[in-house]
Amino acid sequence: MEPRKVMLEAYKGPWDVGDKDANFKSEVAMYSAIDPMPTLDRMASNMRIPVGALVRFVLVKWATSGSEGLMEIGPRVVRMMGDAVEKAEAKGTEEARLEAYQKLSQMISWLKYPLDNPKGRQGRA
Repeated sequence: MEPRKVMLEAYKGPWDVGDKDANFKSEVAMYSAIDPMPTLDRMASNMRIPVGALVRFVLVKWATSGSEGLMEIGPRVVRMMGDAVEKAEAKGTEEARLEAYQKLSQMISWLKYPLDNPKGRQGRA
């Protein structure tokens, strides 16, 4: 694979308040103001890994995290969570949004149960 050069640059905007990606752009602006290279240089040196390989790892790991999350949770649960939000947004009321929040809270509680209770549910083998 041929090496590719990428310039690490800060992003300051602008973006419109109504922009559907405004939250993401705001985070890019906040995090891109920080130079990641001192940390990556130290890690690369300490672990004896080329800094370019470490940068590539970090980028790929972040870029694939959505796919990994989907595989861990499963498409059925992701669709159920998305449906709860979509229905609430279609109704457009605070009551519907609160109901969706409660549904999501219950789903997350159900998903977290094995993490919080490694011995499983009582009464099960």
